[in-house]
Amino acid sequence: MSIGTGIVLFVIGAILAFAVNVQVSWIDLHLVGYILMGAGVIVFLIGIVLLVRKRSTVATTRTVDSAGREQVTQQRSESDPGVY
Repeated sequence: MSIGTGIVLFVIGAILAFAVNVQVSWIDLHLVGYILMGAGVIVFLIGIVLLVRKRSTVATTRTVDSAGREQVTQQRSESDPGVY
């Protein structure tokens, strides 16, 4: 979702910066366009980083047998949220 949001922000910013030739006295639309383009790039990069990052979990199981001995088992798993 953040990748799409970044692209949308960038496109809207590019339209404001390069395609709109309207002069408004109280705001500079070209500057707003450049700001939106920068924000779009940042949001896009954050989305890529979150997509690539791996998550790891550790599940710990403790079992006690009839003699009172305890056995600890740890199982590590890494999941990649970008692969479906």
